[in-house]
Amino acid sequence: MDKDILSVEIGPGMGPRLDKALAAAVPEEASLSRSRLAKLIAEGSVTHDGAPVTDQKAKVAEGEIYQIALEPPKPVETVAQDIPLEVLWEDDDLIVVNKPAGMVTHPAPGSPEGTLVNALLHHFGGNLSGIGGEARPGIVHRIDKETSGLLVVAKSDRAHHGLAAQFEEHSVHRHYLAICHGVPDQADPRLRGLNGVSFETGGVLKIVTQLARHKTDRQKQAVVAHGGRHAVTRARVVEEFKGTAALIDCWLETGRTHQIRVHMAYAGHGLIGDPTYGGKRKISEKAVGAQVAQAVRDFPRQALHAATLGFIHPVTGEELSFTAPLPDDMEALLSQLRGAP
Repeated sequence: MDKDILSVEIGPGMGPRLDKALAAAVPEEASLSRSRLAKLIAEGSVTHDGAPVTDQKAKVAEGEIYQIALEPPKPVETVAQDIPLEVLWEDDDLIVVNKPAGMVTHPAPGSPEGTLVNALLHHFGGNLSGIGGEARPGIVHRIDKETSGLLVVAKSDRAHHGLAAQFEEHSVHRHYLAICHGVPDQADPRLRGLNGVSFETGGVLKIVTQLARHKTDRQKQAVVAHGGRHAVTRARVVEEFKGTAALIDCWLETGRTHQIRVHMAYAGHGLIGDPTYGGKRKISEKAVGAQVAQAVRDFPRQALHAATLGFIHPVTGEELSFTAPLPDDMEALLSQLRGAP
């Protein structure tokens, strides 16, 4: 397979190490990350005067010219599947979709097909730039299988790097709508006495903890006193129902696995329908009536929807913001709660 050859010249102040100098010298449109350059050097794909240079720390000098051999993007094994997608935005660099509940974001051993990536590969129809040297969608964030809502996916390396940086900097604007058990209340002494829980102006619930894998159930996350990863969630009550349930708006300062679900459960307000973190709390049949209480018990998934997503386009610099309305199942549940006697 023929390789594309990219020639770069070491400019002033770029040395003295090869890896750092190349990272500074390659043009932005080449979209070569430091990690990918390091791999190319180790593979012998970087040459100087016709000889491979495999030492990342090799000394370089201003004016030297290096050739980087780049293979065309490799097709991935994940199969393209004709699965309908709700697309809110698409250009040459990224796509924003409204993922339905029940769809896994990325193929895994237990879910090799029927995922968002399978659907995207078919949707793109081969019109896809390389991500890390492979022709694949660039997943920069995920939402759980049974959570619905907005996801942005990179179609090019340059978009992938730019979006990943924004998520790492926590500058992406993300709001989720959820239906929880009970009504978070700043007058609740139990909440005020809980470590890491406080209230901000306007009755905004703030939860700050460390999250790590559960000690005995490795599929779960848990709040831990030491170690783990810093996690910050905020939530405000949008609408309450007879004091026994609430529609809440949650937003993330960090993006940890199952963060909203774990934090709301920790606060004693687990999400309705959450089989993992919902706990044993039940809605009051006396408050809402037997029919509505049964509808709450029968809700088949965590009542969580990624409703708002905002970020800076990593290529054009345009400020983008998207909103996805609540899915039918959550709307139906809210209608029943609103109509409770």
